[in-house]
Amino acid sequence: MKIIIAGAGSVGTHLAKLLSGEKQDIILMDNDEERLNKLNTNFDLMTVNLSSTSIAGLKEAGVSGADLFVAVTPDESRNMTSCMLASNLGAKKTVARIDNYEYLLPKYQEFFQRLGVGSLIYPEMLAAKEIIDAVKMSWIRQWWEVHGGELVLIGVKLRDTAQILNIPLYELGGPNTPYHVVAIKRGNETIIPRGDDSIKSFDIVYFMTTKKHIPYIRQIAGKDTYKDVRNVMIMGGSRIAVRTAQFVPDYMQVKIIENDVNRCHKLTELLNDKTMIINGDGRDIDLLQEEGIKNTEAFIALTGNSETNILACLAAKRLGVSKTVAEIENLDYIGMAESMDIGTIINKKAIAASHIYQMMLDADVSNVKCLTVANADVAEFTVKEGARITKHPVKDIGLPKGVNIGGMIRNGVGSLVTGNTQIQAGDHVVVFCLGLMIQKIEKYFN
Repeated sequence: MKIIIAGAGSVGTHLAKLLSGEKQDIILMDNDEERLNKLNTNFDLMTVNLSSTSIAGLKEAGVSGADLFVAVTPDESRNMTSCMLASNLGAKKTVARIDNYEYLLPKYQEFFQRLGVGSLIYPEMLAAKEIIDAVKMSWIRQWWEVHGGELVLIGVKLRDTAQILNIPLYELGGPNTPYHVVAIKRGNETIIPRGDDSIKSFDIVYFMTTKKHIPYIRQIAGKDTYKDVRNVMIMGGSRIAVRTAQFVPDYMQVKIIENDVNRCHKLTELLNDKTMIINGDGRDIDLLQEEGIKNTEAFIALTGNSETNILACLAAKRLGVSKTVAEIENLDYIGMAESMDIGTIINKKAIAASHIYQMMLDADVSNVKCLTVANADVAEFTVKEGARITKHPVKDIGLPKGVNIGGMIRNGVGSLVTGNTQIQAGDHVVVFCLGLMIQKIEKYFN
């Protein structure tokens, strides 16, 4: 598959590196030669110092033979223009990074497609939605709804209070078990578990279940004492912070602490009276205490500095905040941050890459989710007529190691999948797999 990525910024370079590991034909283009020179030569990709808004430059990059053209420069207008040109020059699929929420409205989808912009991604909005999902319940690390909530993925860090530790999964499971353990993150290792695996203290465990059984998951995970989130404090007035504040549930009260007084004035214009804007340094313990950190259930660090966000979350934990979220854009820091137990980790590069990755697949995939700390992906496949997965019960299909089917939706109703389940054409199937394996398993669903 030939993929051209326009923009060698943080999202573009992360995506290029990720896809280069899959032996795709990757071309990364940028008119800033210095950015391209920073790329490690160990990656299997081609760089071209050309402008993506130049017709001659796009032709030279070979856009007419591109299966996918992705424009992820920081400039929304440049991305839109690049996609329009690329589409008209022969690119099969185009994706543009944007920062205008209005463009995402369903009524404009056909309009942009006619222009040649096939898909739109707004990384800051995607990150804000992940944050909101994470703070709705203080006891979870990650939350993902499938097919309108018919199935739910919950990531939880288990402590000694959990009831399901050190018991083989085959003993925990059974025909009436209302959950499926689909992945386990233990230290630096991600496990797609088998029946003889067991859960240990400090594991991050990913459960697939239905909404009505969430209280049961909370009970067996030993999280009954965690307070519900009502008061939220955000450090840093970034675009992600704005979107988070705009979309939190009405019952939550939000305070944003921002160091730059001019940005505070802008935040006051952008946000309604429900959000309190405070000019100050979010690392100042006295300020945090003065602003009621003791009565805050969730602290979210969204400055542009990963180290600052990590340290701020550690400080908030010590001050008694039960739920902390940190934006960590430096991928090298994610493992360290998780080992320090700072809470939920948000990385907009990984989130954006998941959405773009989905467009590379030949199978009918309606959603792909990156489990940020677990080096694993979740995909929702729609099963085609005559697909290999329908030929036998799941246990006899011969899925590769590192792959786990968590659940399915049939006729609009979610249910868990066991080894004896017979999957049918038209089912929506939720599949978990270790990083970079989705393309290897899509053949089962086509």
